[in-house]
Amino acid sequence: MMKCAYCALIFTDMELIVNALMLRAADYKENDKILTLLTAERGKISAGIKGVKKAAAKLKFAAQPFCFAEYVLSNRGGKYTVINASENESFYDLRTDINKFYAASAASEAANALTYEGDECRPIFYGCVKALSEMCVGGESSALIRFLLSALKQSGYGINAENCVHCGAPLFREDRLRFDMDAGSFTCGDCGNGLGASRVTYNVIRKLEGKSYEEDFITADGEKRALRLIREYFSYKLNASFKSLSEYIRLI
Repeated sequence: MMKCAYCALIFTDMELIVNALMLRAADYKENDKILTLLTAERGKISAGIKGVKKAAAKLKFAAQPFCFAEYVLSNRGGKYTVINASENESFYDLRTDINKFYAASAASEAANALTYEGDECRPIFYGCVKALSEMCVGGESSALIRFLLSALKQSGYGINAENCVHCGAPLFREDRLRFDMDAGSFTCGDCGNGLGASRVTYNVIRKLEGKSYEEDFITADGEKRALRLIREYFSYKLNASFKSLSEYIRLI
């Protein structure tokens, strides 16, 4: 048997034991599902799980949204099957509040899009688990924005909320802002020709990145505006829709 650092990944001859976050479950056959699991060390892993659509299934919890568990996977011909699981955290509160559910779904959808099989992704993995935990006990919007900004940065798509990326002018007192989708940066109105952006959006993003910001431009709808910009940028860079985030924005 071989065990890696942090006790998070264990190999036996025919089994793999991982701490993983369940990102997605797709129906397969009558009672089975195919799970997309996110791990810190190996990125995403696809694994079948049998019989979990039955009401009394022992491992039913392991296929629930946002389940964070130790999964025991058998490996046959390069294909994984969940044979056991021990729950670390269910994040149950996220499944009982519709706003929190879609915010958590947006975090899971982003983690799924920004990670790959076989690639270590510790910052995104731990960031997603932390965000789900924060959503359970507090405001889900701010936790979601912080995670999305961090995950985009870790993936090479970070949003630059500093001075104008073209001329270097400070943007704090600039009323006309734009957002350059290619550069992932805010610009002044004179330099930019991208998406129109508000001073509120700029300041909310700076606040949730832990940077200085203008308190007068932190408004009640600021986080919603920031999420709209992040959704457009995410979709542009990854050429993919962001359905869960769109639904969350509609709800709040």
